[in-house]
Amino acid sequence: MTQPYFNWLSIFRLGLVQTALGAIVVLTTSTLNRVMVVELALPAMLPGALVALHYFVQITRPRWGYGSDCGGKLTPWIVGGMAVLTLGAFGASLATAWMETNRLAGISLAVAAFVLIGGGVGASGTSLLVLLSKGTQPSRRAAAATTVWVMMIAGFIITAGIAGQMLDPFSLSRLVMVTGSVCTIAFVLALLAVFRVERKVASPLLAPAGVESPREVPSFRIALAEVWNEPRARRLAIFVFVSMLAYSAQDLILEPFAGTVFGFTPGESTKLAGIQHSGVLAGMLLVAITGTIARGRRFGSLKAWAVGGCAASALALSGLVLGGLAGPAWPLNSNVFALGVANGAFAVGAIGSMMGMVSEGRERREGVRMGIWGAAQAVAFGIGGFLGTFAIDAARWIIDSPAAAYGLVFSAEAMMFVVAGVLATRIDRKTVGQEFESPATMTTTFATGTSGG
Repeated sequence: MTQPYFNWLSIFRLGLVQTALGAIVVLTTSTLNRVMVVELALPAMLPGALVALHYFVQITRPRWGYGSDCGGKLTPWIVGGMAVLTLGAFGASLATAWMETNRLAGISLAVAAFVLIGGGVGASGTSLLVLLSKGTQPSRRAAAATTVWVMMIAGFIITAGIAGQMLDPFSLSRLVMVTGSVCTIAFVLALLAVFRVERKVASPLLAPAGVESPREVPSFRIALAEVWNEPRARRLAIFVFVSMLAYSAQDLILEPFAGTVFGFTPGESTKLAGIQHSGVLAGMLLVAITGTIARGRRFGSLKAWAVGGCAASALALSGLVLGGLAGPAWPLNSNVFALGVANGAFAVGAIGSMMGMVSEGRERREGVRMGIWGAAQAVAFGIGGFLGTFAIDAARWIIDSPAAAYGLVFSAEAMMFVVAGVLATRIDRKTVGQEFESPATMTTTFATGTSGG
């Protein structure tokens, strides 16, 4: 029996796909990274370049979105993308093991595997978000975005914990076995999650009549140009790129900063990363709870959270600058937790805005639209991670004081967040109040929506 929109059970099922996706990705970007650098004693640039490659491959997201627009059904794109991702991740583990005996062959296979990983993430992730946004009731989209994001982080945490235990005592053969097991379980979970879920919704946006006939379908270049010429879609893409660039640039230098300036041990710096992720989750919940209290008010809008989250992120980064100058007496853990809260708030604002705006503009371009925003995010992550590490190396080469060098880089990242906040205020400047839906119902819709199944 079809319903006008997805109920909360269906939204949760789609979130499980994101959990499965996160479970696979965390192995390839974290575990394999460590094995290459520590166990195989390879240059850190190698896994860094491979991770950047998988991000840059995702510049193809608009093309995957275009394919889902033309094809009508989104489930095949989700399943196909997960299959490619699974194959790529398993291939990456084989490549890592091969590097021990044949370095050149292993690296060559790893390059091909990470290309598959990027393509699989792009195809499945883009189509999943399009399906979720098109089939979710407008008042629930922000809450759905929060749910899916939290479930992805849950995939990171659960996989890292379980796989970490299974990998000991470590061997390369055990690495391949564990990776293969995680990939198989994740793929089966994704299959079960999407099984017939698209059939259960009868949203007008997903109606078969909305599919263009072959003669009406424009080329990909024309469809891409049509979406890019939409002012609001273009402004949101630029905002996503700048904000995610600032967000990702801090990621790879925060732990080295804690170790170099504050003398944290590897275990302490790892716990610091956990504190930051806890802050991100707290920031997301803060948006949900405050959105309920501020229902219908301007400060409860996704735009307000995007702007406020960027401003708060800039302030938290400024705190790190001061902390480096103040020394060990600075409450670094609290500062990093505050940074996570700010990041979580802006992330919900940004992703919720994408969910709310995906169907605005030219009809039957939802996939291309989400693809452009997803590509902007992925490319920003690829560039940001590299720029952050490059900037700190350059700053330390010029400046003798590590605290001052890190402070300079954190200051630059804070300025990027300020620029991103300004860009967020301009996305809907022509029709204020109607371009971003309010997240006010984030919490209450869970209570009222679950009764519908």
